[in-house]
Amino acid sequence: MNERTLELSAIDCPVVAESDVVVVGGGPAGVAAAVSAARSGVSVTLLERYPALGGLASGGMVLVLDDMINGSEITVTGIVSEYVERLQRIGLAVLPPEEDRIASTEMWNRWGRFGTFDFHTASNPKPICYAVAFDPDGWKRVSNDLVREAGVDLRLHSWFSRPIVEDGRMRGVVAETKSGPQAVRADVVIDTTGDIDVAARAGAPYIKDSYITTLVFRLGGVDTAAAEAFEQAHPREARALNKAIKRALGGAWELWWLKTPIPGVVWCNAPHMAGFDGTDPVSLTQAEFAARDKIAEAVELTRRTLPGFEHCYVLDVADQMGVRQSRLLEGEYVVTVDDVRERRHFADTVARGRDYYYPYRSLLPKRVDQLLVAGRHYSATPQAQKMSREIPPCMAMGQAAGLAAAIAVDEQITVREVDPVDIQKQMRKHGADPGDVPSANAGIANPDTTESEVEH
Repeated sequence: MNERTLELSAIDCPVVAESDVVVVGGGPAGVAAAVSAARSGVSVTLLERYPALGGLASGGMVLVLDDMINGSEITVTGIVSEYVERLQRIGLAVLPPEEDRIASTEMWNRWGRFGTFDFHTASNPKPICYAVAFDPDGWKRVSNDLVREAGVDLRLHSWFSRPIVEDGRMRGVVAETKSGPQAVRADVVIDTTGDIDVAARAGAPYIKDSYITTLVFRLGGVDTAAAEAFEQAHPREARALNKAIKRALGGAWELWWLKTPIPGVVWCNAPHMAGFDGTDPVSLTQAEFAARDKIAEAVELTRRTLPGFEHCYVLDVADQMGVRQSRLLEGEYVVTVDDVRERRHFADTVARGRDYYYPYRSLLPKRVDQLLVAGRHYSATPQAQKMSREIPPCMAMGQAAGLAAAIAVDEQITVREVDPVDIQKQMRKHGADPGDVPSANAGIANPDTTESEVEH
């Protein structure tokens, strides 16, 4: 089908800010990038389209931080650790104490419904681990505090529109606002939009794929003690009721509801829906309607059948659709599913997840200079991305990108010329684990791997 096109004239827009670094996207990776760069002494502007920071952690209400451990080793640290500490300080995060991080029925009954368990383990009950249940508004508050304390120039309500590229080099971006288009000039641009909106429009190569989408919601008025008591006393009947509710939702993880730090409030990581395009407004509109229809049906069934939920009500539905995969960068290195499964370690590793590693090259686009990416749209194959896109590792990527940008500015070199060893040193200085020291079970990637050998 041929789409009609309309040729538009060039626009004139004011330059509202000039900084060393501009970060586009105020989600977990974007805040990590902006704060880390600003703490390194460079000037930073952060653009966010929504009225609040946090991305999928707040607006998308993905309310458990996980994929941060390899056995008993905590592998993802740095900015994410600061979030955990600050959220605990204001009573809006729940973290199992170290002595409870074991596999036992007692610990499962105590912590399982907070989602703080190792979901990679096949054993039953699954072991309780270092994972954190948190409140979405608390995440916004902590994000605001970190950005403000670091001196970041934050511009909310600023929707990225187009890149400013001169001779193949990023020079800033244009954002649409209520005041019209506004330009922000910068020496380095970091794309943390989740869909590589900046990199794609700047001419960097990418692929496109899709996975499930989810519109998360929360229920209030739940007697969680009664619900858990019923579940533990009548496991077979509880499984049947929950199966029927999940069928109404059209898809969900095994535990479709989890407890939160707020008594009586549970969050529901559902419905899971396939076949929607996270970059198409028509498809996203259809997804919103489909999800809300499923939520209404499932909540009515839940209220009618599930003990503890008799008086529940929809407290809120996420402002952001949970898009897990759309555009993926084809960067200087494309991380493959074998890289993740075989725990391949790279000489230029600058961030890590559970037991997988992110080489600096996977944050570097081709064809465009002075541009970095961080977050779920990093350079990986679709299958590899599905296994390596949780929020804490994306924050580690963001922190590495922010520090790389600061090094480039300070040394007056391009981000492509930054030595990964310098990023590793800065990550450790900032309390983060860059993955420069591989775990005992890590494999070592062949340093002579060529582009043609990389799975695309």
